[in-house]
Amino acid sequence: MELRYDIVIIGAGAAGLTAAQYGARANLKTLVIEQTANGGQCLQIDGLENYPGLPDPIGGYDFTERFERQARQFGADFAIATVTALEKNGNTFELTTSEGLVSASAVILATGAQHRHLGVPGESELGGRGVSYCATCDGPFFRNRRILVVGGGDAACDEASFLAKLSDRITIVHRRDRFRAQPAVAQRVRDNPNITVRFNTVVREIHAVNNPMGIEQVGAVTLEDVESGEQELVEMDAVFVFVGSIPQTSLVPALPKDEAGYILTDQQMETEVPGLFAVGDVRATPFRQLVVAAGEGAVAAHRAARHIEALEGNVYQEVPA
Repeated sequence: MELRYDIVIIGAGAAGLTAAQYGARANLKTLVIEQTANGGQCLQIDGLENYPGLPDPIGGYDFTERFERQARQFGADFAIATVTALEKNGNTFELTTSEGLVSASAVILATGAQHRHLGVPGESELGGRGVSYCATCDGPFFRNRRILVVGGGDAACDEASFLAKLSDRITIVHRRDRFRAQPAVAQRVRDNPNITVRFNTVVREIHAVNNPMGIEQVGAVTLEDVESGEQELVEMDAVFVFVGSIPQTSLVPALPKDEAGYILTDQQMETEVPGLFAVGDVRATPFRQLVVAAGEGAVAAHRAARHIEALEGNVYQEVPA
């Protein structure tokens, strides 16, 4: 049996959960569809300490559980399912899912992006224990420690510059002979005395050591010179990987995207398809943080409500002062 909703949100990270809260609070029948576990990449955060209003570090699971609980209290529904197709028929969006058909007047894409991984031994095993993909999130845990940054684009250079404010023992490695970042961004890295730059270098393995509590964490890396093939074991306390992300846009292959594949929207988070919105890490944005994603979710839900009002011929008219 087909289910009918006002708003369907695909993805339950910070952006999707915020959109659910605002949609349900506007008295709109709202459904969140998530194919794995509610929380998205937040679940990988061991201690979140930079979200406004939460001065004490909080685990990613507890953080998103609060988001979900609040959305449910306002009346949002949740479903664990995979959306396999999204089409628009007239003013109605039709979603084919692993659990059946769902239709809606508005759809908010919050499908996120997956970090590109190095694919080397030790990377997945030490995730959250020295291997990270977010300097702003995890950098403060490694003040004055030995930190390796991997990558050569804008993100890698920006994050290396950020980490260099926390430690004077930053090394950045890039497999090419020069950065692919914007010249000004790359120059800041080269000029920073806290950063050692190693070109033509790749990571072959991340090694673990036991901390005083007997828990494995990053202790060293094997680096390889791509020209000579020579390998070197270098002691490190953390590895921050910035080799790109893969936005999850398979449902909307025809939507306009930027050169990196992220969905383009207007300031209301609306795509070129009326009633279809994109928020969070799947959207083209200059700053990827939880607080930004949450704000985008709120904006999208607000605009989706206006879109539905227009479909129903119930547009709110502003009265001139």
